[in-house]
Amino acid sequence: MPGTDGEAAGAMPAAPGPSRRQIRERRLRRRSNLIAASSTAVAVAAIVTLVPLAPGWERVKKSFFNAEIFAETFPGLLKAFLLDVAIFAWCAPMIAVLGLVIALARDARSPALYPLRLFGMLYNDIFRGVPVILVIYLIGFGVPGLGLPRPWNSPYIWGTVAVVLTYSAYVAEVYRTGIESIHESQRAAAQSLGLSHWHVMRDVILPQAIRRVIPANMNLLIALQKDVALLSFIGPVEILRQAGVYKSLLANFTPYLGAAVIFLCVTVPATRYVDHLIAKANRARS
Repeated sequence: MPGTDGEAAGAMPAAPGPSRRQIRERRLRRRSNLIAASSTAVAVAAIVTLVPLAPGWERVKKSFFNAEIFAETFPGLLKAFLLDVAIFAWCAPMIAVLGLVIALARDARSPALYPLRLFGMLYNDIFRGVPVILVIYLIGFGVPGLGLPRPWNSPYIWGTVAVVLTYSAYVAEVYRTGIESIHESQRAAAQSLGLSHWHVMRDVILPQAIRRVIPANMNLLIALQKDVALLSFIGPVEILRQAGVYKSLLANFTPYLGAAVIFLCVTVPATRYVDHLIAKANRARS
């Protein structure tokens, strides 16, 4: 038939099918997913079946899993959580900036700037070595004890200072790790072009370092969101303090469960997003 040879010559080759290795890997993935789902179902069924058989389950259920109290207190807890969000919102930028300043101080290489390097080392050693709750107590109660006038005796101010000082030390170490991960040849190449140390850091090192440490800093932000609740020990009525108020009024621990649910609704999606960023960075490097 006319045109048959031309059509055959111009036809696109058929796409190759999956290789044996790909087929085997798919089968292994399906098998692994099936085993994981089965083991999870068995574990959940065991918990659901065995826990209610414990002698004190009815008392625990009444004290921690009271549906009526949960529904009654949840709106108030959610409203109190807005204070946690506000404290987090004004702490996070200050931590990012102060952490970067401390990291740059630790990276100072000129002998004349050694006092800055020493300050950065001492700062990180002190505030990473002392638990955050102790820093909150020492600053939150100690500074207002000096008899400062309002508003400088506010627990919001000094609680924020305590959280910022502590978390800046951790963020500084993350920044420093990112800075040191940039190969020394890039710094040498930039300096050979006549760039000063400051321009090398600003234009060459920091843009790469900050991108590399975004997942690690996101993990610290998740931890910060939870540790903001520790400020309740020095006065602010945020979600943890509000849950304690409800517990005292109702003689029931269910409000603490409600607070935990609210935190999980925030931290679990954020954690999954961090995992996505880490996986994306690993794929980019491979």
